[in-house]
Amino acid sequence: MPRNAPSKSSSKTASRRPSSKGSEDDALHILADDHKKVIELFDEFERMKEDEETDEEAKQILVETACAELTIHAQVEEEIFYPAARDAIDDMDLLDEAEVEHASAKQLITELAAMQPGDDLYDAKFTVLGEYVKHHIEEEEKELFPKIKKADLDLEELGQEISERKLELREELGVPSDDEDDEDPDGSTSKRRVH
Repeated sequence: MPRNAPSKSSSKTASRRPSSKGSEDDALHILADDHKKVIELFDEFERMKEDEETDEEAKQILVETACAELTIHAQVEEEIFYPAARDAIDDMDLLDEAEVEHASAKQLITELAAMQPGDDLYDAKFTVLGEYVKHHIEEEEKELFPKIKKADLDLEELGQEISERKLELREELGVPSDDEDDEDPDGSTSKRRVH
C-alpha cells in the first residue's frame, strides 16, 4: 500500500473526535506500555551479560521474548498506528524514519532468530537492537506522540484496534499474553519460551 494511501483502519479512526486524554486503553498508552516492557527486557539482558552465572537458555528465552514483543509491536504500528498517524499529522519525514527504523530492527531480529547464545556477535546484535529500539522509542514518545495527541484522532478506538490485533498476532505467533505467563509453584511468574 502506498505510504500516503488511507488504510481501512485509519480512515474510520481519523474522522472521529479525540478521546479523553490519558486513558489506559488509548493507543498511545498501549504503545508506551509496549515500549516500557521491551526496554526492561533489554536492561535485563545487559544485567545477564555481566552475570557470569547466567545460563545460555535463560539468555535465549529473554532474547526470543523481546524479539516476539518487538515483532508484534512493529506490526500493529505499521498496520494500524502509522496509517492513522499519516492521515492525522503533516510530518511524513518522522513517520518515514520510523518505518526505516522498523526495517533495521526486523533485520536484526531475523538474524538473531537464526543464532544461539554463544554464537559470534549474538550479544552484540541484541545490544545494537536495543540501542536502535531505545532511540526509536525516544523519537516516538517525544516527537510523534505529542503530535498525535493534538490531532483529531479517537485514541480509544485506535487503542481498541491495536489491542485486538495484538491478541490476534500473539495467537498466530504462539506468544503468550502478559496474563498467560506461567506461574511457578512458588507463586512467581516466568515467561514461557517463544518458538
